[in-house]
Amino acid sequence: MTGPLAGVRIIDLTTVVMGPFATQILADLGADVLKVEPPEGDVLRHIAPMKHPGMGHIFLHHNRNKRSLMLDLKQATGREALLRLARTADVLIYNVRPQAMRRLRLTYEDVSAVNPRIIYVGAYGYSQGGRYAAQPAYDDLIQGMAALPSILHDAGADRPRYVPTAISDRITGLAAVNAVTAALYCRSRTGKGQAVEVPMFETLAHMVLGDHMCGRTFDPPVAPLRYERMLAPHRAPYATKDGYMCVLIYNDKHWRKFFSLIGREEMFEADPRFSSQEARSRNIAEVYAFVAEHMATNA
Repeated sequence: MTGPLAGVRIIDLTTVVMGPFATQILADLGADVLKVEPPEGDVLRHIAPMKHPGMGHIFLHHNRNKRSLMLDLKQATGREALLRLARTADVLIYNVRPQAMRRLRLTYEDVSAVNPRIIYVGAYGYSQGGRYAAQPAYDDLIQGMAALPSILHDAGADRPRYVPTAISDRITGLAAVNAVTAALYCRSRTGKGQAVEVPMFETLAHMVLGDHMCGRTFDPPVAPLRYERMLAPHRAPYATKDGYMCVLIYNDKHWRKFFSLIGREEMFEADPRFSSQEARSRNIAEVYAFVAEHMATNA
């Protein structure tokens, strides 16, 4: 393998989407990833469609560029084999709850005892310092905890809905990639390994609240807990005469050009709703409705 992570050896104990997505990216960056599966295999192997048994489509996407090994870690021989692998590994990443790793006697203390330089990464549902620490988690449940279904409903969906992609898994997977590469950099400077936690809920809450904390950012609050631009009814592909078009008119230059195209050049200066970025943000529902009206008749 070539790439910036060439020579980095990773033991991948992850299953389903989040962990395998993270290690797929690390493998694409050149790391030597060894995927270790239990005797029954990664559950994602069995998600249809597939051409061959145990080779489901999502499993194929997220496990490319990896080597494969089966170990029963509940058996002493399987655990011993994993610890032998850990002696020469740079990273071990898992996505079961830490309590399960403790039952397997594969905690950070157990693994670092054979390799003090190892980066030990746990990517799972909730931070172990929070109230939900022991709870299981899947993408849909984390979307609900982070209020994404409610936000989609507020934005105009007929009912609360999940984002139609495994967004919690993949965003947390990217966070895990960041954590691994940062920890490797830290080890290159200090020579020390470390344990790293990458929780889904806290990662998604940070992403959602980055937008929707909004006026609650301040004390006392200056506006509700919602970013009006994201929830505006007309923030969607615009209907035109012959289909839909994705358009974003954002800065002053864009708006001057838009008004020129529709023959209303005077509006930028004359209508206070459109005259500045701040003004547009405070009147965003009306702004998007205006664009929707003109896209339907002029585009």
